[in-house]
Amino acid sequence: MIRQVLTVCIGNVCRSPVAQLLLARALPGLEVRSAGLRAYAGQPVDKKMQRLLAAEGLDGSALRAERLAEWMLRQSDLVLVMEADHRTEIEGLYPLSRGRVFRLGHFDQQDIVDPIGKDGAVFQRVYQQINAGVGHWAERIRKLGYEQSA
Repeated sequence: MIRQVLTVCIGNVCRSPVAQLLLARALPGLEVRSAGLRAYAGQPVDKKMQRLLAAEGLDGSALRAERLAEWMLRQSDLVLVMEADHRTEIEGLYPLSRGRVFRLGHFDQQDIVDPIGKDGAVFQRVYQQINAGVGHWAERIRKLGYEQSA
């Protein structure tokens, strides 16, 4: 039974917040949060990603970056990262997370690269990859069963 999912990238201003919002929409009631391995706490979601979210009817304006902490991993049943290196780093820093960390692009065997500093087309492609990964994981989580938060 999955109760809480954590999505992780580097800065927590682009990929992981998008995954958080899309996963929460796909699985209403599931507790989903996001964090960054090297996030500067309090930073808003990237404007380009906010526009892509808004086009899908989602509002990321209230989200603020948080740096990954051990307590987040302890509370999470599943941790979805954007790149294989993120998994390696998390499991190295926090051995307690082993066996619960997977790439969001696991089913497509791909990393989801950081679009920061790149053009709008790259942001669009990354958004589509995140959306596809969320679709695959949402289906898997439904099969495993998830507990809706009160």
